[in-house]
Amino acid sequence: MTPSKVYFTDMRCEVGTSLLTKLDRLIRKAGIESIDFANKFVAIKMHFGEPGNLSFLRPNFARAVADRVKKLGGKPFLTDCNTLYVGRRKNALEHMEAAYENGFFPIATGCQLIIADGLKGTDDVEVPLGGGTEFKSAFIGRAIMDADIIISLTHFKGHELAGFGGAIKNIGMGSGSRAGKMAMHSNGKPNVDQEKCRSCHTCARYCAQGAISFGENKKAFIDHGKCAGCGRCIGTCNFDAIFNAYDADSGILNRRMAEYTKAVLQGRPNFHINIVNQVSPNCDCHGENDAAIVPDIGMFASFDPVALDKACIDAVNAAPVIASSELGRCGHGHHDHFTDVHPSTDWRSQIAHGEKIGLGCSAYELITL
Repeated sequence: MTPSKVYFTDMRCEVGTSLLTKLDRLIRKAGIESIDFANKFVAIKMHFGEPGNLSFLRPNFARAVADRVKKLGGKPFLTDCNTLYVGRRKNALEHMEAAYENGFFPIATGCQLIIADGLKGTDDVEVPLGGGTEFKSAFIGRAIMDADIIISLTHFKGHELAGFGGAIKNIGMGSGSRAGKMAMHSNGKPNVDQEKCRSCHTCARYCAQGAISFGENKKAFIDHGKCAGCGRCIGTCNFDAIFNAYDADSGILNRRMAEYTKAVLQGRPNFHINIVNQVSPNCDCHGENDAAIVPDIGMFASFDPVALDKACIDAVNAAPVIASSELGRCGHGHHDHFTDVHPSTDWRSQIAHGEKIGLGCSAYELITL
């Protein structure tokens, strides 16, 4: 298999040259101008950061990408899907408020922001998926599937479940609706926190399977024999009383994310950018961020999300450890920064499965600008 081309530029800037200028130069050299953007809707898939976390990508990076897309005739919009966990991005109203709080206003980013799976995470499209081992279809946020072109703009970092969070996770997990996120995260069905349940019956009204009933205590109960695992009840509960078990192991989760990424990208032009700075040990979904585990490295771009993520993994693993960070504290027994920080994870399964299902190639040619 011919190695994929991955383009790289570091974070150094001479006087008079900004990182944003370097990013624009990078994506042009990587071939973004070869895509026909004329009058096309372009989804720029990114993570707006959970409020309290300060390691998410600054809106300025999104502006640089959106401006280039507009110069090429495209109609860009920033997008993400609602979260499965209870936080400040679990419905579209809170999600947009969180994004605005973190600076993602149209005047700052140069384009509009759309939450792809709607108000409560239920506005999705079931996308047929061939060649996978985990799924035959994927549930993807409708606005993402309505786009003509997909660009991923990703903060590359560690991740407590996947090992690392790069383009594959940003696209696969991030584009899944609530039903999709449930399918990737869990081998089971949702349950009810009896203490939080207010007996409002809203969840039952939205359950198409008739799986929710109310006992003598008037609290909701989910019959797992009837439950289809769609997750609609999680989104409709206004009191955060329904929750999902995060019981899929790292290898399974990574394979599922790779298959969801393929579902999003198949049949459409796509392009991918990873920013490797403030490499925190955990996801930007946390309401806080720990110190970076390695120094800032640079920016990477490619048409191949597998090669792109592998190049970033190799760059992080080759970087010196910041002694005062979590990585410095936990030691280096595995000789791999991501495994050292999260020993129970298996990041390699993400790359291997992506390659197996034809998402991309783990072999790459690194072209430094």
